[in-house]
Amino acid sequence: MGRAVRWWRLSSAGAVVSALLVAGLLARTGARPEAPPAGPAPAPGCASSVPYAAGVGGYAAYRIPAVVRTRAGALLAFAEGRRGGTGDSGAIDIVVRRSTDGGCGWDPARVVTAGRGDTRGNPAPVVDPSTGDVVLVSSYNDGAVTEAQILAGRAGPDRGRRVFVQRSRDDGRSFTAPREITSEVTRPGWRWYATGPGHALALTRGAHAGRLLVPANHSVAPPAGSPDTGREPRHYGAHALYSDDGGRSWSVGYVDDAHDGVVNANESSAAQLDDGRIYFTARDQHGTSPGNRAAAVSSDGGASLDRPYAPQHALAAMPVVQGSVLHLGRRGDGAGGRGDVLLFSGPSVPDVRARMAIWRSTDGGRSAARVLTLSPRPAAYSDLVRADAETVGLLYETGTRHPYESIAFRRVPLDVVAREVLPQGSTRVNIYR
Repeated sequence: MGRAVRWWRLSSAGAVVSALLVAGLLARTGARPEAPPAGPAPAPGCASSVPYAAGVGGYAAYRIPAVVRTRAGALLAFAEGRRGGTGDSGAIDIVVRRSTDGGCGWDPARVVTAGRGDTRGNPAPVVDPSTGDVVLVSSYNDGAVTEAQILAGRAGPDRGRRVFVQRSRDDGRSFTAPREITSEVTRPGWRWYATGPGHALALTRGAHAGRLLVPANHSVAPPAGSPDTGREPRHYGAHALYSDDGGRSWSVGYVDDAHDGVVNANESSAAQLDDGRIYFTARDQHGTSPGNRAAAVSSDGGASLDRPYAPQHALAAMPVVQGSVLHLGRRGDGAGGRGDVLLFSGPSVPDVRARMAIWRSTDGGRSAARVLTLSPRPAAYSDLVRADAETVGLLYETGTRHPYESIAFRRVPLDVVAREVLPQGSTRVNIYR
C-alpha cells in the first residue's frame, strides 16, 4: 500500500510549518499564476459536510475514505477510525456513517469491523446488483505489526495481512461478522496485501455482468539470492479479486508481476467503460517512469490485463497517493463528450499532498483535463460517488495544517464536472504512448 509516504515529507519541521510549506510549493509549481477552474454553485440541499473529524468519537484520526450509494439511495461513508493517531498500524476499526439526504446530514458513526486492538482497514464496499446487498471487503493485521515488518517478511501468517468480507442486507444499517477469505485471494510468496482503498466495482455490462471486482495490491518476497529486503518499492504490485456469486466465493484476477522498478503499481481504483472493458488507475510507488500514476485496461472482467500498466501522463499533477475514478457514461449523460467520460480525483500538486481536484476524460482515460479544484488546502485520499442523478460526491481527507484532520464530503453539480473545460496551458496526452 505504501501509505507511510507522508504529505509533509519535504519538511523537517513537521505540521507546525506545514501550511507555509504548502503555500510555497503551490507557488513553485505555478499554481497561483494559473487560475483554477471556477468552483461550483452550491448543490441543492448543501454544498458540503464533514462526516469525520479527528478527535471525535473516541478516535484520534480518521483515514482512508470509501463511499457507495445503495439501491435505496442512501450514501454510506466508510473510514478507518484510528485510536492512536494517524499511523497505519495499531488499534484501528472500520466505521461507517449513513446519509439519506445526499450527504448533507449523517447518522451517528457505527463500528462495522472492530479491530479490538488490531488493525482493520482498507474498506472496499460495493453494492451487489443482483440483490442490493452491500458487500464490504477489508484487510487485517496484528496491531503490533507494521507495514515495514510485513514487507520484510518479519510477520507470520496469523499476524500479517489477511482478507475478510461482510455484507449488509438492510441498506447499510448493519453488517454481518467478518468472514475470512485470505486463502481464496492470495498467492504463495505474497507479503503485503491491501484491498482498495475506495469503493469496489459491480460490473453491469458484458459477459461478466454481475461480477463484483475489488482492486487491490500486494508485495512479493525478493527472489532467491537478492540483496533486497522486500521493502523496496519495486516489490509492490497491483491485482484484483472478484466474485461471480455475490461475494460468497472469491478468486484472484489479474496480477501485475513485472517488479522491474519502472512502474510500481500500488493502490488502484477501477471503472467499467461502456464497451464492458475495465479501466484501472493506480498509484505508482516511486517507479522510474515519469509521473506518479499508471493505468491499464482489462477486456475480460479483470481476470487479466490487455497489456501491463503504463505511465498515466494525463494525471502528471498528482503526487504519490491513492486516487479515485468514476464512470459517468458515454457523452457524460448528455454533456457533449466524444466517448466514455471518466472522472478522477486526487491532490493536484506533484510533490505534496494538497489542492484536491477533479479531472475529466472524454476518451475513456487516454487523456484528461483538470475541471475543478476544490480547495488549496492539504488533501490526500479520496473516493468519488454518483450521489444522485444531478450530483457527484467526493469523500476526501483534508485539513488546514495537514490532510488528516478530517474527512469531508463535497457535493458537486454534475454539469460542473461533465462539461468540457481545458484550463490555460493544459494539454491532452495519450497515456498509452
